[in-house]
Amino acid sequence: MQDKDIPTDGPRWLEWAADIQAIAQNGLTFAVSEFDKERYQTLLNISAQMMSSLSQSSMQPILDLFMSQSGYATPKIDVRGAIFQEQTVLLVKESADQKWTLPGGWADMNYSPAYCMQKEVFEESGYEVAVRKLVALYDKWKHEHPKQWPHTYKCFFLCEITGGSARTSIETSDVRFFPIDNLPELSLPRVTEKQIQRCYAHYLNPTWPTDFD
Repeated sequence: MQDKDIPTDGPRWLEWAADIQAIAQNGLTFAVSEFDKERYQTLLNISAQMMSSLSQSSMQPILDLFMSQSGYATPKIDVRGAIFQEQTVLLVKESADQKWTLPGGWADMNYSPAYCMQKEVFEESGYEVAVRKLVALYDKWKHEHPKQWPHTYKCFFLCEITGGSARTSIETSDVRFFPIDNLPELSLPRVTEKQIQRCYAHYLNPTWPTDFD
């Protein structure tokens, strides 16, 4: 689970709560009337209450997270690097849940997607990479991930190792190559087996166009 993810067990309720949160955030951004601002703040509180109930978490940290968001509400961007060597794929074990994923994480402000990808791979695995291709731009809610807030777009890149060596980090406890047909237990909030297999298909067929939702 990434730092700001809020897991729930009610997919449609999460969508409704997320819609309310986005409407409230947009309203607080553009409203001029103090009365309107008060109404949008009430909506934000309702959304936080809904997510608190769904995730069985206390409301105040969720409300604090919502209040830290400003400007027009847009999806977050998550980048994932697919690195293959013949019939194996590089995976890292997440310290948070002790399950495996393609290296990656939130895209950072003021950096390009490719640079963010290189940075995440190096930080999580110790390898330096060149980014070769955007394989896919996916809407996380349209794939087999647990339903979570915030709404996220996932960018999958094909990468090639250019240097470095396997090394763990604060976020990862292991770094290994696995056979593509014998993957370990995956961290499903971060990646699914279908997504890894799709990246491998693009690795074998580099002229394929980028996938997108």
